[in-house]
Amino acid sequence: MPHATIHGHDLYYERAGSGEPLLLVMGMSGTHRTWGRPFLDALRADFDVVVYDHRGIGRSSRAEAGYSIADLSDDAAALLDELGWDSAHVVGISMGGMVAQELALRHPDRVRTLTLGCTYAGGAGSALTSEATFGRLGEAWSSGDRERALRVAWEVNVSRAFAADDDQYAAFREAALAVPAALPAILAQMQAIGGHDTSERLGGIQAPTLIVHGTEDEMLPVSNAHAIAERMPDARLEIWDGVGHLFFWERPEESARLVREHAGRAAAV
Repeated sequence: MPHATIHGHDLYYERAGSGEPLLLVMGMSGTHRTWGRPFLDALRADFDVVVYDHRGIGRSSRAEAGYSIADLSDDAAALLDELGWDSAHVVGISMGGMVAQELALRHPDRVRTLTLGCTYAGGAGSALTSEATFGRLGEAWSSGDRERALRVAWEVNVSRAFAADDDQYAAFREAALAVPAALPAILAQMQAIGGHDTSERLGGIQAPTLIVHGTEDEMLPVSNAHAIAERMPDARLEIWDGVGHLFFWERPEESARLVREHAGRAAAV
């Protein structure tokens, strides 16, 4: 499978589908497998889709802590160069949405349309994971019980109703075990997230923007979507009632449809 050498790091990526270029930017602790087959399959029917692992995680090479979200956005821009893409539609979720914000601000000519899912901009009105949820995750991670850690990660990332679906959990578990995320890599990403703040710069994003968030998001509360939308009055805001953080797992076909329609509207202008 292909790797691209980006800023001294080997970034793993996968490319499939046909159509306009689409770059998917994953969130904290996630890898190329975390998107899930249903969402990717739905997108690949209409787009030339690239998924990749950030520096330091998944099948990409290790990276020391100390990099920023802006550094990860520069990685994404350099990956576009490696792919031979002058520009692409960009979907970023959670931490990946933070990376996508910086990509659109630092490299505006590279982003055709921007979709920000379940993400955060920093500043007034923004909120990171609650102490209760973070504590629950921390206890599970430090327990040494991998099965407990996976189950808790699943439960806090989806809605209560969806968490009860054993088949869906089995798919999530298989993807997580296939490409495990090491704790030092997750901690490095958390450090990068701690320094992220685009709140006063969001109005400078030129790309047509879609914001998607679920009301049952425990990882990054839905208030973040409203805070972003307030600073981007021309953005389209989609709030899904009863949906958790991984909205594209809970509603893969509908999520893909939104991305498709968003790209189509921009092309028609």
